[in-house]
Amino acid sequence: MNNQPTPENILQTGMAFWASKTLLCAVEMGVFTELTQGAASLDSLGERVGLHPRGARDFLDALVALGFLKREDGRYSNTPETDLFLDRNKPSYIGGILEMANRRLYPIWSNLTDALRTGKPQNECKDREVDLFETIYADPAGLKEFLSAMTGVSHAANKIIARAFPWQGYHTFIDVGTAQGDLAVQIALAHPHLRGSGFDRPEVGPVFRQYAEAAGVADRVDFVPGDFFKDELPQADVVLMGHILHDWDLPTKKMLIRKAFDAIPAGGALIVYESIIDDDRSKNAFGLMMSLNMLIETPGGFDFTGADCTGWMKGAGFSNIRVEPLIGADSMVIGIK
Repeated sequence: MNNQPTPENILQTGMAFWASKTLLCAVEMGVFTELTQGAASLDSLGERVGLHPRGARDFLDALVALGFLKREDGRYSNTPETDLFLDRNKPSYIGGILEMANRRLYPIWSNLTDALRTGKPQNECKDREVDLFETIYADPAGLKEFLSAMTGVSHAANKIIARAFPWQGYHTFIDVGTAQGDLAVQIALAHPHLRGSGFDRPEVGPVFRQYAEAAGVADRVDFVPGDFFKDELPQADVVLMGHILHDWDLPTKKMLIRKAFDAIPAGGALIVYESIIDDDRSKNAFGLMMSLNMLIETPGGFDFTGADCTGWMKGAGFSNIRVEPLIGADSMVIGIK
């Protein structure tokens, strides 16, 4: 009897958007940030975050049942995880990616069927021949949200890269497509002997500099404006590309890897990190769904396996290539020139 199939996994996955949207709304309404002031009653917390009494108890108790809140003697409080990662006032806040998921990704993922049938993006650029990044970067509010989201999705992996890679043998680095600059900041914080730069479109500069100054590393981390389609990459001992290659089609991926090869000296390194799909393409569900997200978001982007990236790096001239796990679905592929 124990081997009989059940519909549990089908139903849990099919209705998983209920749990997702509950969490996303809690982030949007500032529930976890509000509770960093201390435990609160149903009425007090509901009033502070703007909940209507009809749904307030079910909403907060659902967050308890999902493991995002605790409740004791009728008072709600954060869990250690939500207190650390979902308080907007902490540098460890990763909610930027959830804010973007709530506002942008949740609605456009309803068009996945259309994307699968047409192979075309389903986002803001769906009916217009314009570049997604041109659209995002042209809107200051949208740009700030996007850059914060990139920090949210990458922060944990960034800290591991700063610790796990043998940085003692290098002096300079360049983070290509740096966004808010968290990867560059984490490396600089962990290794005072290093000097680094973030390379991205000019519009990113003010946000990057503010982030580096707040972290206390602005004297060792600077911003280089540019366009990696038109410009060569700045010279450095190590080039990093985090969640960059998956945005583009295969010829562009290979072009960026070649530019990285040209930017580093002999003995220098390229670090590519993404939600690397396992070589069997059967285990890293997040990486595979990230690739579906690229289908929805971009004309040609896709995620890839470690073997795929290894082959592209070899084709550009890199050797001693290795794949190392980071955290969750993320891994890094390291190649030496």
